This record gives sequence, C-alpha cells and structure tokens, in this order.
Amino acid sequence: MPHCVIEHYGALASDEQQTEAMELALAVCSESGIMNHEDIKVRAVPVAAILFGDGRTSFLHLTLSMLQGRTAAQKLALAEKLRDGFRQRFPAVQSISVDIRDMDPDCYKKSLV
Repeated sequence: MPHCVIEHYGALASDEQQTEAMELALAVCSESGIMNHEDIKVRAVPVAAILFGDGRTSFLHLTLSMLQGRTAAQKLALAEKLRDGFRQRFPAVQSISVDIRDMDPDCYKKSLV
C-alpha cells in the first residue's frame, strides 16, 4: 500500500514507455512526502479498447489508492503533480486524468511473504 494503477490506451507504445510511466509515478508519489517509497506499488494496465464520446483515441488514467489519513490539500497537490508530470512526459496523450482514493483501513487486508 499505496497502490498506483496506470490504465492506458494508445499512449505507451513500448515496454520502455510503460516502464518510464511507472518510474515517473513512483518518483512523484515518493517525493510527495506523504508515503514511504518502499510501500508504493505501481502497475501499468493496457486497455484493449476505448470509446470516447468526443473522439479522443488515447488516454492515461492514474488511480492512486491510499489508506485514509492524508488531507485534501495533500491529495490535491499530489494529483496535480502526477497530472502535470505525465502531461510533460507524454505530451501527445489526448487525455490524462488522476483519481486519488481513500482506502478503509478496517477493510484493507494484505499478506506478505
């Protein structure tokens, strides 16, 4: 925990770009100061197909799930840094969005080996 999932279509054409996107997300989250680097998990999930009503044909959407406890201002600052960092690194992507979600600590369970 935290979990950052990068869904994408028409945006990350190579394994190298996918790795760059995951490294960017990890760096921005780590530098935010509101989570520990070693706790962050990043996944890139290519989407098989999309249909946007406005005709756009590429997107990156980041969903960041964290246990409750960060302030609205902290989450807003992180969302803006992720959005802006991805816009700078991937300028041709037609839609970039970020959603930060609070996880309920009473219901989040994990098992590590």
